[in-house]
Amino acid sequence: MSLKQQATKSILWSAIERFSTQGMQFVFTIVIARILVPEDYALVAMLGIFMALSQLLIDSGFGNALIQKQNRSQIDYSTVFYFNFAFSAFIYLLLYISAPFIADFYEQPLLQKVLRIYGLNLIIRSLAIVQQTHLTIHLDFKRQALVSLVAVAVSGIVGVVMAYYDMGVWALVWQALSCSICWVAGLWLLSRWFPVWAFSMQSFRGLFSFGSKLMLADALHTFYVNMYSLVIGKVFPASTLGYFNRAYTLGQFPVQNFTNIFFRVIYPVQCRYQNDDAKFRFIFMAYTKLSSFIIFPLMLGMASLASPLISLLLTDKWLPIVPLLQIICLSMLWDPIRRINCSALDAKGRSDYRLYSEIWKKTAAFIILFASIPFGIEVVCWGLLLYALIDVAIIAVYSRKVTDIGLWWQIKAIFPILVLSLVMAFFVYFLTCLIDIRWLQLLAGTCAGVLFYIGAAYLMKWKEIRFLWALLVDRKSFNIEELDL
Repeated sequence: MSLKQQATKSILWSAIERFSTQGMQFVFTIVIARILVPEDYALVAMLGIFMALSQLLIDSGFGNALIQKQNRSQIDYSTVFYFNFAFSAFIYLLLYISAPFIADFYEQPLLQKVLRIYGLNLIIRSLAIVQQTHLTIHLDFKRQALVSLVAVAVSGIVGVVMAYYDMGVWALVWQALSCSICWVAGLWLLSRWFPVWAFSMQSFRGLFSFGSKLMLADALHTFYVNMYSLVIGKVFPASTLGYFNRAYTLGQFPVQNFTNIFFRVIYPVQCRYQNDDAKFRFIFMAYTKLSSFIIFPLMLGMASLASPLISLLLTDKWLPIVPLLQIICLSMLWDPIRRINCSALDAKGRSDYRLYSEIWKKTAAFIILFASIPFGIEVVCWGLLLYALIDVAIIAVYSRKVTDIGLWWQIKAIFPILVLSLVMAFFVYFLTCLIDIRWLQLLAGTCAGVLFYIGAAYLMKWKEIRFLWALLVDRKSFNIEELDL
């Protein structure tokens, strides 16, 4: 199978995994949420930042380092495997010791025991990071999808049963643990990779030199994302934080799902062509256009339909988040551009550029956040949009050093897509203004928007349409190289 066929097939399986697991998780979440009380979720949520940073430290960028490295050996894989396991045990020990202090900080005594059990996820999941990376390197997303589906299904059933028998927060804890156990078991079974008894300091130093910079860059981003909730929760009333978090979660949902589908595949593909500058630039621009073709209409369409969407999904009591969601949609619009530029730097081995850009970007981000706080939550959201534009501008400066494609050429490539998406969004908005019934607004707006956008793109003979058709219907008939620029 050629690389282009592998890439197309991988995107399809990545999409299947993302949508099927998200769909199952949504159903299980609704069922469990109807049984448990908010306090049970709060206990797990309090541990979110600790678990996120811990998982980030455990990987230490080694997964991306293995994907990026050419001529990787069995010793490289095994070195990463043993380091991940040993370091995860060390991090878990720190969390175990810190549990009483974290429980005292939140004034939740039960949190001590919850953290010590919930934290076992770190050790369990560390046992399969290399297996997942091995499958990703070979663009085998079918097996990853099968493993994820089984893990989510089994853990969801465990969570529902335990919630039904009044286990409270432990239903959530064991749902997560059972998911990790099934995920690890499945990857060990299907990846066909097993560690050997070998650890190389030379291999470790080489991989850590690249991966540690990625880890620091990602740690800055993780801290920044969580900083908004911490600052808003401290300065504004709790209801304002609730509005912001709900708007941010909704605005982030389509971006996270659709961009992850593409960028889980594009990074290993870019790494294969890291020494072929012409093909590397082609892949960079092709996926920039393709991801923008999907994300731009999604985010602008969501912004135009925000009012009926919120009213139907969350009821009218959540309508105050409509303007916040609309602004956040505009800021999330630029995420694919940021991701492709970051991916290019990673694939070329310039994790130092990634770290430098992240330092500059997050310096600007914190200045914008603290400068906007005194003016209210809506201005804070406008600050997110300003930061998103600065983010893209800064990362494009660094990625140009390895791609020779500057911000202007990227804007030029996506500008027609942006214009069509804006026209579609205004069309949908004015159409919904003519309708009084909420559900009809959402239905008519969605259908009209999709038909308008796809129809216009088809009439203009945009080749992204052909790619999506081939991806969903006839994969053998399409050559991705036809996505000329």
